[in-house]
Amino acid sequence: MSSREEQSSAPRRFFGKHGKGFVLLALVLLAVVAGLILGCQASQPRRVEDQVVVVPSLFPTEASTSTLSALSPTPSPLLLSPTATSTPVPPTPTPSPTPPPPTLTPTPTPSPAPLPPRMLLEGIRHEYQRLNNCGPVTIGMALSFYGRQETQYEIAPILKPDPNDKNVSPEEMAAYARSLGFVVHVGAAGDLEMLKALLAAGFPVIAETWFEPEPGNGMGHYRLLIGYDEATGEFVAHDSYNGPFIRLPYDEFDELWQVFNRTYVVVYSPEQQPAVEALLGFRLDESRMWAHALQVARAEVAASPDNPFAWFNLGTSLLRAGDAAAAAEAFDRARAIGLPWRMLWYQFGPYEAYFAAERYDDVIALASETLQGADNLEESYFWRGRAREALGDLEGARQDYQRAVAFNANFRPAAEALARLQDQAQGQ
Repeated sequence: MSSREEQSSAPRRFFGKHGKGFVLLALVLLAVVAGLILGCQASQPRRVEDQVVVVPSLFPTEASTSTLSALSPTPSPLLLSPTATSTPVPPTPTPSPTPPPPTLTPTPTPSPAPLPPRMLLEGIRHEYQRLNNCGPVTIGMALSFYGRQETQYEIAPILKPDPNDKNVSPEEMAAYARSLGFVVHVGAAGDLEMLKALLAAGFPVIAETWFEPEPGNGMGHYRLLIGYDEATGEFVAHDSYNGPFIRLPYDEFDELWQVFNRTYVVVYSPEQQPAVEALLGFRLDESRMWAHALQVARAEVAASPDNPFAWFNLGTSLLRAGDAAAAAEAFDRARAIGLPWRMLWYQFGPYEAYFAAERYDDVIALASETLQGADNLEESYFWRGRAREALGDLEGARQDYQRAVAFNANFRPAAEALARLQDQAQGQ
C-alpha cells in the first residue's frame, strides 16, 4: 500500500477506536451553547408597553456585546428605568441662523410722461374786448373750445351789470361756467410745469396776470393760454387786448403772473374730471394748495425781500392759513415797499386781514383811498361798510352796502349785509 493510502486510512482507525466518546462530548458542548444563547435572549427587554428604552452603545465593548446580564447588579447606564419620576428633557435644538430680512426695494414713483416739445390747441375762437371786458371775453374764449358760442355781449351783462365795473373775479367767471354745466378749478400758486402739463393734456388755462400797456399804468388782465413752445421758451395765448397767438416768454410771463399769486382757472367737462384731477393732484385740496402757496411766498420773500408782490402773496397765503395778524404785517410790508395804485381793484386781502385784526380804521382809510381812483368798486364799499359797522357807524355802513349793491346786485356779501342791517332796524 502506498503512503497516500496510509494517510487516508488513519482517521478511520482513530474514530473507529474512540468514536463513541467524541459523539458524547459533542452533544454536551451543543447543549451548553444552546443554553447560553437562550438565556441571553430571555434577558433582553422587548415590549414597548414595558416602557423600557434600550439605548444601544455607540461604541460597545467586548463585555457588553457578550453578556449584558452578567455585569454588576447596578442598573446599566444604558437602560432608563421605567420607575423614574423625572421626565427626560429633550435636548434644546440648536437654532438655525435667522435669515436676514429681505431687502425691500421701494416702489419707484412713476415719473410723469415727458411733455411734447410743442403744443398748440386748435378750435378756440379769439375775440377782442371792449372797455373793461377782459373777464367776460376770456371766459367766452375758453368755453369756445368746448363748442359754446357766447361772446362778451351775452356774458358781460351777467358778470358785470355795471358796464364800467373794473374787475370780474376768477370766482365770478367760474360761477358762470358752472351755470352752463362745466366743472371749474380755480387755483393759486401755480407753476409753469403745471400749465404745460394741462396744455399738453388738451386743456386751455386762464391766467390772471399784470398788464402794463404803458409804464406805470399797470392793471389786472386775463390771458387764455393755448399752447407752448419749449424751443423758444414761450407760451402761446389768445389775448383779448393784444390779439390772437401772442407769444409770452416764460420768465416774463411768470413775473407778471406772480402779481396775482399765480392764479389760474381751468374749465372742463364732467367727463374730463378724472383726467384733470390726476394732473392737479394736491392742488385740489384747498388747505394743501394754500400751504404750498405759503411755502412759495416765504421762499420768494427770502430771495427778494424788496419785492412787494412776494410780500403781498405772503399776506394772502397767511390769511388763508388762518393767521390774520401775520398776514396784516405782510401786507403792511408790501404797501411800505410800494404797490401799484390799482392793486386793490382786484385783490382784497388787506381789507380782510386788517378787519380780522380789528384794525377797522385802517380798513376805512385804505378803502377810501382806493375809491378815489375809481368810485365803482363794490368790494371796497363792502369792506368799508363792515369796518364802519364794527365801529358802531350803522348808517355809514348801510350807505356803503347800498352803493356796493347798486353797482353789482349779484355781489352777495353786500346784499346779505344790507338785508341784515335792515332787519335789525325794523326789529328796534
